[in-house]
Amino acid sequence: MKPQPPVTRIRTARASSAEAGALADFPLLGDYMERWKNALVATEWMPWLIIGLAAFLRFFLLGMKPPHFDEGINGWFVDQMVKTSFYKYDPTNYHGPLHFYVLLLSQTLFGRNLWALRLPVVLVSVSCVWLTLKFEPFVGRTVSRLAALAMAVSPGFVFYGRYSIHEVWLVLFTMLFFYGLFGLWKSGTANYLWCAGMGVTGMILSKETYILHIGCAAIAAGVCYVSNYFSKLDDPRPPTQTWNYVDLAVVIGTGIALIVFFYSGTFFHWNGIKGLYQAYLPWFQTGSEGHGHEKPWYYWLALISHYELPVLAGLLLCIFALRFKAMNLRYLAIYGVGTLIAYSIVKYKTPWCIISFIWPFLFIFGALVPTAPLRFAAVTYRSCALLFFGLLAYTVYYAQTNHWPATWDHVWPYALILGAALLLVTLRSPEMIKLLASILICWSLGHCIWLNYFRCTTDTEPYVYVQTYNDIYKFTDPVLQLAHSDPRAYQLVGHIIRASPYPLPWMLDDFGRVGYYEKNNMPDKVDGDFLLVQQDKITAVEAKLHDSYYTFPVTIRPYQDPSKAYFSARIFKSFFPGQWPDFTGAAPTPTPSPSASPTSSPAK
Repeated sequence: MKPQPPVTRIRTARASSAEAGALADFPLLGDYMERWKNALVATEWMPWLIIGLAAFLRFFLLGMKPPHFDEGINGWFVDQMVKTSFYKYDPTNYHGPLHFYVLLLSQTLFGRNLWALRLPVVLVSVSCVWLTLKFEPFVGRTVSRLAALAMAVSPGFVFYGRYSIHEVWLVLFTMLFFYGLFGLWKSGTANYLWCAGMGVTGMILSKETYILHIGCAAIAAGVCYVSNYFSKLDDPRPPTQTWNYVDLAVVIGTGIALIVFFYSGTFFHWNGIKGLYQAYLPWFQTGSEGHGHEKPWYYWLALISHYELPVLAGLLLCIFALRFKAMNLRYLAIYGVGTLIAYSIVKYKTPWCIISFIWPFLFIFGALVPTAPLRFAAVTYRSCALLFFGLLAYTVYYAQTNHWPATWDHVWPYALILGAALLLVTLRSPEMIKLLASILICWSLGHCIWLNYFRCTTDTEPYVYVQTYNDIYKFTDPVLQLAHSDPRAYQLVGHIIRASPYPLPWMLDDFGRVGYYEKNNMPDKVDGDFLLVQQDKITAVEAKLHDSYYTFPVTIRPYQDPSKAYFSARIFKSFFPGQWPDFTGAAPTPTPSPSASPTSSPAK
């Protein structure tokens, strides 16, 4: 071994006689950027910046889009709870009771308005981002923060985090369940037992699809166990558990008590408990038949390729799941793929369900950075290149021979092939994978802003599904504005003569004299202060009208016949300045006088 020269503190002479302020004396800009980046990552402010961004994107202009069809139904259920004092669980509704009780509290505190209706779900959506950050002890700081950032700016998580629907609750409690499982595997304390137990309880209280997630979690555990024989995990065995059977009994008892409390309608509707098992017969029928919401098996892949590129990257990285030495990441990869397959098999598909099963892929996306560099033999890259070219050629051939239109739902095969090729190349270099992750996050943020603030009611957007049009405000604004200026207007008579009128029953629930008539039903007296009439009923209704009205067309939402709005000229004249009534009904036939009646005695 050759001796090394001693280390000294003597400064070497300057290699240049230039002034001290010369450019050569300054560190490169890249050094500053690297130091700034490392400081920002290390600071404890980073999680709060991510949470703040998530909150801003979800709260900003929260009421800019009208209430969705499902929001109208949920709000109407809450209005019924005000009258009956409890929620009557219906097993054919496929939604648990928890969301309705939280909405009741929100509307009681903040009034019947769109902000109060959506506020609880917005807070839950932000809590999901916060909970993602709490996974740091199990997946690492880089993974948890990248996953939280991707969730904060995800077009889907933001879009449906601004809706008053149940899916966000299911995401929160599913994540809490996994947080508890990972904590039990890492430390085995009673606190994590409570997290797992309350996670399952919340899932049961949120939506009946909890059974699918628990089933996939159980199967994933078996697959993960078998995978250890092919690629050893760093932590294949959990530590000694510090909780005892008393702790387990208390957790189970608390969960059962909460389930009974809410499903029994706070002890006012005990038959609701039977719905815990009665719900599955109609649920399986709906899932297998679709009931108007059937989609092809690749629907979720199409949505992911169109909106969720970080999720797509995480899904593709699952190919290398055996490379993950951490049990938690490998388990999440297996569970994520399993739930994606399960949801793809179910024919009934609505786009908001996507957030229920894509969140594990965000953690796998976060694992991109620590996974790199990932290199293979040259022959592997050549084989993959031939495979990708073959798949791409077959996809083009299939699209041409089967006349696949060039629409958003037919792009996913190209996205998967090109994405896998790009991922295989960029994983060779940590710098390239960091650049790719940054580009995907920025792309997701841009698409999130474009969708949520510019196209949130555009029905050509796949995420915008049976969303109420802004057209509905043409009908509700005059009525609500008149009532706000003169409370006597809450007694106006209104007739909604059309099928599926939601969200109007919630929007107009403060008006006690508004009737809703579907199929062949019709009010005894058709004239009213305002009417909304379905297109195919206009002729029949106008034949029975006698007053004068201002009229205009209204379309509530897509896949629905348009309607015609009628506003009494006598009451709403101030809302139509300078206009004459568009419709005047036939004058009522005068009641014959007694002298002209055929039953009266002739005059003498």
